[in-house]
Amino acid sequence: MILHFCPRADWEAALETGTYRAPSLDTQGFIHCSTPAQVAIPANVLVRGRTDILLLILDEEKLPEPIVWEDGDPPDPGGMQFPHLYAPIPVAAVTATREWLPEPDGSFREPTDLPA
Repeated sequence: MILHFCPRADWEAALETGTYRAPSLDTQGFIHCSTPAQVAIPANVLVRGRTDILLLILDEEKLPEPIVWEDGDPPDPGGMQFPHLYAPIPVAAVTATREWLPEPDGSFREPTDLPA
């Protein structure tokens, strides 16, 4: 399962246009994605404490480009790689969304309410 997190307002804007375009697509050339086990790692760096975050659950078959597994930045000492998408996400490729709230201390944990 491949996930991407974003602010609710960004997803709502994507619903209007039919395509989600993360800011990183313009600045880094790709959209950062994660597995369920990884997603809290970047969230705790990038959006810690935010209460407006949604998880987008992606259907890889409906993405316009294949997912590319690459090192994070900085690279993980254990060699963990993250899924990157080098294209915008069509709204039709998102099979579900989930509100993802932080813990009382502001940290995010691995989501537990994802579809099988």
